[in-house]
Amino acid sequence: MSEDRTQDHTRNRSQDRAPDPAPDRAQDPARDRAQDPARDRPRDQTRDRGHVQEFFGARAADWDRKFPGDGPAFATAVGEFGLRSGDRVLDAGCGTGRALTALRAAVGPSGTVLGADVTPQMLTAAREAGRDAEGALLLADVARLPLRDGVLDAVFAAGLVAHLPDPGANLRELARVVRPGGRLALFHPIGRAALAARHGRELTPDDMRAEHNLGPLLAGSGWSLTSYADEDARFLALAVRTP
Repeated sequence: MSEDRTQDHTRNRSQDRAPDPAPDRAQDPARDRAQDPARDRPRDQTRDRGHVQEFFGARAADWDRKFPGDGPAFATAVGEFGLRSGDRVLDAGCGTGRALTALRAAVGPSGTVLGADVTPQMLTAAREAGRDAEGALLLADVARLPLRDGVLDAVFAAGLVAHLPDPGANLRELARVVRPGGRLALFHPIGRAALAARHGRELTPDDMRAEHNLGPLLAGSGWSLTSYADEDARFLALAVRTP
């Protein structure tokens, strides 16, 4: 890991953590439900932090072998993200770091690449694959990132949104660390229908990643949806940080 890439962003982490949510966030349940269409659904076990760590920790060592063909899809998604040389980008929920090589290529040697994940075993697998050479790896929960306000230009998040325990609040935390006008990519290497079929279920109207749900969720969390693609071979939603 190259510490000099991130020393300005991760110094004094105890002081840089996100402030407590504003008091009025919890005072209007109707508004919260409108901003977060998934708030009233029963919580899936893989959206609870402890279960996320347990679920992915048990699979980390074999994760890359299980999905060996995803690399080109990650590279294509990063290519469409619009990163520029020198940008500062976070791979939120980076897992084994499959996006880090493409992110480093996009921002160049003058850019900053961070990978954050809440599961230690995933970060271990990323290091064993040598991907820590592309960016600094942080053991961190996206619900409370050890980064200053507005320090990033972009956040890339692959397969993350379905595992967020509080999607509205967690997306607001991602918005907190991105400058106004910065970008967000929500990505999955296969589309919603293909993913549902993989897990033996059908899509329902309350699917959080459906465009009619995701747009309002992002709008209530500091983002504006600018592009939406849900195809068999990929899911990619792009958004811009609102002022």
